[in-house]
Amino acid sequence: MKTTSYKKSQVAMLVAGLLGTSLATPIYAEQLAQNENAEKGVEVIEVKGIRGSLIRAMDLKREAFGVMDAISAEEMGKFPDTNLAESLQRITGVSVSRSNGEGSEITVRGFGPSFNLVTLNGRQMPGTGNSRSYKLENLAAEGVSTLEVYKTARAEKPTGGLGATVNIVTAKPFQRPGQQLTATVKGIYDSSNENGDDVTPEISGIYSNTFFDDRFGFGVSFSRQERDFQRQEANIQGWQANVDLPTLEEGTFVDPRALDSEGNRIGNHFFPKDMNYSIADVERERSNAQVTFQYEPIDGLVATLDYTYTNAITATEIAGWGIWNEFGGNINGYELDENGTAVFADISGNDGSFTASKDTTEVDSKSIGLNLVWEISDDWKVELDYHDSSNETDNGKDKGLGSSGQVILGSDQLVNKVYDYRTGDIPHAMINWRNGSNELLPSEIDSNFSQFIHSPGKSEIEQLQLHTTWFNDTFDIPLVTVKFGGTFTDQTMSGFNAWSGLRGGPGFNPSFSEIFPDSMFTRHDTSDLLDEFAGGGSDLNPHYFYRYDFDEAVARQLAYLTEDIMGGDVYSIDPYFDGIDAQGAVTEETVAFYLQSDWQFEIANYEAQLIVGVRYEDTDVTSNVRQRVETQVNWESASEWIMQYEAGGSDNFLEQTGGYDVWLPMMDLRVDLTDDLVTRFSWGKTMSRAPLGDLAGVRSLSGSPKPGARTGSQGNTNLLPFESTNLDLSLEYYYGEGSYASIGYFRKDVDNFIQTTITETTIDGLNDIYNGPRYLQAIADIEARGEQATSTAIFEQMLANGHGNAEGKIEPSAGDPLIVWNISQPTNTDSKAVDGIELAVQHLIGDTGFGLGVNATFVDGDVEFDVNSLVQQAPLTGLSDSANFQAFYEKHGLSVKLTYAWRDAYLIGVGQAQGSSDAPPQFAKEFGQIDMSVNYDINEDFTVFFEGINLNNETEQGYGRYEEQFLFARQYGPRYTFGMRYSFN
Repeated sequence: MKTTSYKKSQVAMLVAGLLGTSLATPIYAEQLAQNENAEKGVEVIEVKGIRGSLIRAMDLKREAFGVMDAISAEEMGKFPDTNLAESLQRITGVSVSRSNGEGSEITVRGFGPSFNLVTLNGRQMPGTGNSRSYKLENLAAEGVSTLEVYKTARAEKPTGGLGATVNIVTAKPFQRPGQQLTATVKGIYDSSNENGDDVTPEISGIYSNTFFDDRFGFGVSFSRQERDFQRQEANIQGWQANVDLPTLEEGTFVDPRALDSEGNRIGNHFFPKDMNYSIADVERERSNAQVTFQYEPIDGLVATLDYTYTNAITATEIAGWGIWNEFGGNINGYELDENGTAVFADISGNDGSFTASKDTTEVDSKSIGLNLVWEISDDWKVELDYHDSSNETDNGKDKGLGSSGQVILGSDQLVNKVYDYRTGDIPHAMINWRNGSNELLPSEIDSNFSQFIHSPGKSEIEQLQLHTTWFNDTFDIPLVTVKFGGTFTDQTMSGFNAWSGLRGGPGFNPSFSEIFPDSMFTRHDTSDLLDEFAGGGSDLNPHYFYRYDFDEAVARQLAYLTEDIMGGDVYSIDPYFDGIDAQGAVTEETVAFYLQSDWQFEIANYEAQLIVGVRYEDTDVTSNVRQRVETQVNWESASEWIMQYEAGGSDNFLEQTGGYDVWLPMMDLRVDLTDDLVTRFSWGKTMSRAPLGDLAGVRSLSGSPKPGARTGSQGNTNLLPFESTNLDLSLEYYYGEGSYASIGYFRKDVDNFIQTTITETTIDGLNDIYNGPRYLQAIADIEARGEQATSTAIFEQMLANGHGNAEGKIEPSAGDPLIVWNISQPTNTDSKAVDGIELAVQHLIGDTGFGLGVNATFVDGDVEFDVNSLVQQAPLTGLSDSANFQAFYEKHGLSVKLTYAWRDAYLIGVGQAQGSSDAPPQFAKEFGQIDMSVNYDINEDFTVFFEGINLNNETEQGYGRYEEQFLFARQYGPRYTFGMRYSFN
C-alpha cells in the first residue's frame, strides 16, 4: 500500500459523472474519488497488487451499464499477465486462440476473432494481415492501465463487435498527477529453444509527470522483448472425400462399412492428401512505444495528443519432411474405420521430400490521435476525437531474399509409402525406397523445386468521432443526460502477392542429385520430436530426417540450374519472376450517427438506470483488384501441375462496388435490488462486417492445380454484414470488498450469416490433361504390361508416347476435357442463434491474503458443423465452452498467483488447404494451460518476480470431421521469466 494525493480536475469530475458514456471514462471514476478525498484533506490509500487490481475491475463492472467486465493493472507498469490476450481469457466468456505458444486473438461467447472489435482508447484499430482481427500479442501490456470488455450494444461505440468490443485503455498523465516512473528488466527462458539464445531480454519502462499546477502532462512508455523458441509440428494439409478406390484383393484392405443390397459400401470414405513433420526455430522481437501529451489551458478543456507504435519481427527457419499422395491406381491397400476414415494406407507413386524454409515477417503498427474534451458549461460537454492508424505486414524482411522462401529436395525413387494412424496421437509415415531400405541416402537426394513469395499488406483506418452530451438541469423529469454524435470512418485494406512459381524443375526429371554433396546433409533422429504425444519421440516413424543449409541449397541451384540448362524453368529467387500475381484493395467508407439517453428513476422503491439509444450507419464498399489472364495448365512433373498466364502486360484492374445501411437500437436497464444486489436487462442489435478479403470481388485460381486441388476463390463486394439481435439477463451479488458472484444468460440471433460455397466450375480454354484421351491411353499401355498405373508411371508413359514438349512438359490439347475447378465464394445465408450461461465467483478471504476466482461459460446453438454431411455448411467458428480458475496469496510483500485456463474443443474454420470440395472442417481439441507468478517486494519500491507460462507443457492438436482425421499436433514447452521492477516515486 502507498499513500498518494491528487489535485482535483474539473474535467475528471465531469467525465466521471458520465460513467460509461465517453471514451475511457471508468479510469476517471477512480481518479474522481481520489481527487475529492485529497481536496478534503483525507489520506488516500491506494490498494495495489493483485487485490487492488481485482477490486478496481469489480468496481468498474458494478458501476457500468450493460454487461461489462474489466481487468485493471496491478500497479503502474504491471499488468496481471505479460500478454493482453492471456489477461483477457481471465474474463468470463472470453477464450483465446494461440500463435507460437502465446495468446493472440480472442473468442467471446463463442464468436471468433473476426466478430470482436478491438479499440485503443475508444478508437477502432486496423486488423493484422488480411483480416479485421487485431493480434494482441504484438502490443505490450506495460503501458496498459485497463482492459474493458463490453458484451452488450452501445449506440455510442464504433461498430464491429458482434461478440464484444474490447477497449484497451492506456495510461495518461492526468490519470495519476505528479511524477511516476517504473522500470522493469526481465530474462526469458524458453525450454523449447534449441538454436537461439537460452535467455533473452525484455526491458520496459513507463514515465509520467504533470507540470504547471497539473495543467500540462507528459507520459511515455516503452517495451522491448526478444524471445527464441522452437515449434515442433506434425500436420496434414487436408482430407479428400470419396477418392477413387481400386479393385483390390481380399486381405489387402479392411472396410467395416455396411453393404447395400447391390454390394456397395454405405457411407463416405476419406484419405489424407499428405503427411508432414517439421521443426521451426523462431526468433521474435517486439518493440512498443507510446508518447502522450495532455494540456488543460482553461478549466474544462483538456487536449490529449498521443502516438502509439508497435513493431514485431518474427524470423522462422523450418526443417521439414514428408509425403504427398495421389489416389486411385496409386493405392495398394488400406484400412478404414467405422466412419470411413483411412487409419492405414499403402500408396505408391509421387515422392518424399526434405524441406528447408525461411521467413522473416514484420508487423508494423502506428496510431496518432488527438482528443479534445470541452466542458462548455454545466449543461454541455463536447468531445472530438481523431486518429489515423495503420497496420502493415511484410513477409519480405529477410535481407538475403526479400521474400519467404522454400526449398524442397527429395526423391521419387520409391516403392511405396505407408500411412499409419492406428495407435498413438501422431500418425506415422514410412517410405520404402528403391534402394531396399526405408532410409534415403544423402547421395540420392535430388532437386524438386523451390518457391519464393512476397505478399505485403496494409490495413489503414482514419476516423473522426464527435460526441456531444447535454446534462438535464432544466426539466424535472428522470432524464439525466442526452448524448448524440457522429463518426466518419475510412478503412482500406490493400496488398499484393508475387510468386516466383516452382523454380528449378519442378520434379526429378532430369535428375540433378550431383549438385548436392553428401556433406551438405546432416542426419538427425526423431527421438526427441513431439515427445509429449503418445507415439511421438522414440516411437515416431519416420525415425530420421535430414537438415541442410537453406542458403547453401539456394546458392548451389542458382549456380547450376541456369537458363542454358533449364530454359524457362531457370532457377531464380525472385518472387517477381513473372510480375505481380495478385494485387488489390478494399475500401469501406462509413458514416454513422447516434442518439443515446440516460434515465434514472425508481421502480417500486428500487433504484433504476435506463439507457436507450439508436445508431445508424451507412457504408460504401469499393473493391479494386488486379486480375490475371490464365491460359493453360501444364503437367510439368509427376507431382507438379503449373498454371500458365498470358504474357505481355494484359492484366487489368476490376473495380466493383457495394454498400448497405443498418439501424442498431439498444436498451440497457439496471436495477439495484439492494446495496449489494444488481440485476441487468439488455436488448440491442450489434453487427460485424464481412471479412475484408471476402469483399475483394475477383476470381483467382490456384497456381499449382494438382488433381484433387483444383481450387479457386471469388469475392463478393455485396456481402451484407452479420447482424445480431441480442438479449442479456444477469444477476450480480457484491457481498464484500473485491468479492462478488454473478450469473448471466445471453442469446444472439444472427442474420446474414456468411457461408463459403464451393461450386464446381469449368472455364473455357483451360483443358485438363488428367483423364483426357492421352492420359487414359497411357494407363491402358501400363496395365497391358501388367504394371501399376501410378501417377509417376502415367507421366513417364505419356512422355514415351510423344506427348511432351521440347522441355519435357506435357501441355493440354483441344481434345482434353475442361478442368473442373472448385471455386469458393462467400454468400449471405440464413439466420442462426446462439445462447449461453455465464457464471463467475470472485472471493477475497478476509485479511488472510488468500483469494479465489472462478468463471465458466456454457454456449450452445444451431451453428455447429454436421460432420456426417458432405453438404457445404455455414457454422459458427470458435463456439466452445470455457472456464478459468485463479488462486492467489498476497501479504507481507509476497504475492503468489496460480491460474488455469481451459477451453473445450471448437471449430477453427471450414475448408482445408488440400481438402476436397465439400469444404471439410478444422477442429481444435480441448486445451488447458497452467500459469504461475511469484512477486516479492524487497522494499516499497523494489520488486523481484518469477513467472511460469504453460507449466503443464500443454500441446495443441487439431482434426477434421472426426478425431481420426488428424490435421496437426504442435509442441512448444514451458516458458519461464525472472526479473525485477523498480518504481521511482
